[in-house]
Amino acid sequence: MVYEIKTQGKFKFIEEGEGEPLVLLHGLFGAMSNFGGLIDYFRHYNKVVVPILPLFDLNILDTSVSGLAKYVHKFIETMGYTNVHLLGNSLGGHVGLVYLLKHPEAHTKSLTLTGSSGLFENGMGETYPKRGDYEYIRKKTELTFYDPAMATKELVDEVFDITTNRLKVIKIITLAKSAIRHNLGEELRDIKIPTLLVWGLNDTVTPPMVGEEFKKLIPNSELHFIDKCGHAPMMERPDEFNKILHPFLEKLKNQ
Repeated sequence: MVYEIKTQGKFKFIEEGEGEPLVLLHGLFGAMSNFGGLIDYFRHYNKVVVPILPLFDLNILDTSVSGLAKYVHKFIETMGYTNVHLLGNSLGGHVGLVYLLKHPEAHTKSLTLTGSSGLFENGMGETYPKRGDYEYIRKKTELTFYDPAMATKELVDEVFDITTNRLKVIKIITLAKSAIRHNLGEELRDIKIPTLLVWGLNDTVTPPMVGEEFKKLIPNSELHFIDKCGHAPMMERPDEFNKILHPFLEKLKNQ
């Protein structure tokens, strides 16, 4: 399904359905297609919101995890959302964590992390991104998933287009370095809201032990693994992912 991208001021976003807002934060190479299964399912139960993070549009000083967290804060404030359920994949999870740590007063009801950075992540390798090497980009994109067929030509083309733009490459590297530097560790003990952790058992970017470490550090958290699944469970195994997320959100509905 194709969703309308709405605009309010400087913000671009998708907003579908009614109810408590479920705000989805994408990762470094995230696209709306990553959340298709989530949007289609949860728009019947929640107001599903996907802000398009300005990965390539912030000035270089704000091109950081903190800069993106500030953007998310302004977006949620501008839209007047309350009782927010925040969900982040990969870098999006990291951005959500920094947002919550900087704004404990925010109207956030729950947090869901899936393949989140913030503690540890394997990068694309020292030579990444190789500009102009389509085959290299295809293989690296395949590593995101358990099933390499998930790296469709359309998805590889999206990543390849980013890596052929010199300015975008600089921004991607800057954000990746910011994520590695901004290691959260013990700070995570300050996250008190109910937190759902959903990890692919075959995630090679943020391996299962990363999910286990998040579980140890975040007090009110529960961890679920999905087998035969890589770094983007909501994309690779949407049905299993939704079956875990839905009851978690339902039990919080009237709280």
